[in-house]
Amino acid sequence: MSLPIPVMTIGLLLLSNVFMTVAWYGHLKFKTAPLVTVIFMSWGVAFFEYVMQVPANRIGHGHFSAAQLKTIQEVISLSVFAIFSWAYLGERIGWQHGVGFGFICLGAWFIFHDFG
Repeated sequence: MSLPIPVMTIGLLLLSNVFMTVAWYGHLKFKTAPLVTVIFMSWGVAFFEYVMQVPANRIGHGHFSAAQLKTIQEVISLSVFAIFSWAYLGERIGWQHGVGFGFICLGAWFIFHDFG
């Protein structure tokens, strides 16, 4: 049994963004580690981002346009980052973040509608 293309695409993009967020921001809790060390560690983690991102885009393209794939990726990326920054980095999520995210979701809605 094969999963539907949207489920496979969004699932892979979700996993990809978890790895991306850890690669880009996970080192912020280790400020005493040498920069070159965290760069190489981040590259190692980012490899797994690409292992999932590339197939997600390849599988999804055709069902979704390139603009839609990028929009899905960005909405997932911001969602994963918000959870990560709150849960891992201990940063506060304020009302202004919710409003900004709402505007981004509104923009995504426009990307997915054909008005013409």
